[in-house]
Amino acid sequence: MAEEDPKGPGGPISLSFSGSGFLVNYQIGVVQALWELAPEIMRSTSKVYGASCGSVVAAAVACLIEEFFHEAMEEARKASSLTLCPGYRMLRIIEKRMRQIMSENSHQLASGKLCISLTRLLDLQNVIISEYRSKEELIQAVLCSCFLPVYCGFNPPSFQGTRYMDGGMTNVQPGSDSETMITVSPYTGEVDICPRDCPAYFNCISFFRSTFQLSFENLCRFSYSIFPPSLSFYLRGYHDAVFFLQRHSKCYKDW
Repeated sequence: MAEEDPKGPGGPISLSFSGSGFLVNYQIGVVQALWELAPEIMRSTSKVYGASCGSVVAAAVACLIEEFFHEAMEEARKASSLTLCPGYRMLRIIEKRMRQIMSENSHQLASGKLCISLTRLLDLQNVIISEYRSKEELIQAVLCSCFLPVYCGFNPPSFQGTRYMDGGMTNVQPGSDSETMITVSPYTGEVDICPRDCPAYFNCISFFRSTFQLSFENLCRFSYSIFPPSLSFYLRGYHDAVFFLQRHSKCYKDW
């Protein structure tokens, strides 16, 4: 049965994609389902937030890129399984794909709409970036948010002359309390679109400004975020997004 929920067409909706590592394929599946089944939501979002690899997904949504990074992530998954530095390999493939697929005015589409979570290297403070002066700056902001020290290398990238690292280290699920948010995460927790584990587990822990359910399945997902998993997570994300839309069908029927 459809449920009443404040996440409906009463006002602007924002999307938030959590840090995810290689589980970004889950979020790609979510976005694919939303593009196919609720394209009006995707085109009318007021802001799109992203942290770590979730910023890659957020950038694609903000720039209205429907031919997604799915192929690039599969390429990264296969290549990274054969190297001692999977994070570094993944970043290089993401960077190459972004340069290929993003339009020259992508920074104009993203400015004021795409909000990327970064961790400033100097003082380890969280910074939300939402203005980009060029396509190159936009790409650098995403790479900064994805850079996990040691795992991705030892030389953090910079944005406008300041070095940053993984935005998920200080704010894994960025957003704003003043906005109507649809949150997306590959980890089970108090999130709108996420895997649903056994309901017998009710204990959640809070860290990095988000909540995570204590379950064996979630622990496995954390390992998968570092070591490339199978593409089954893409299908799981797609199905969980469909389930979300079905639960809130009354809210979204007029979109």
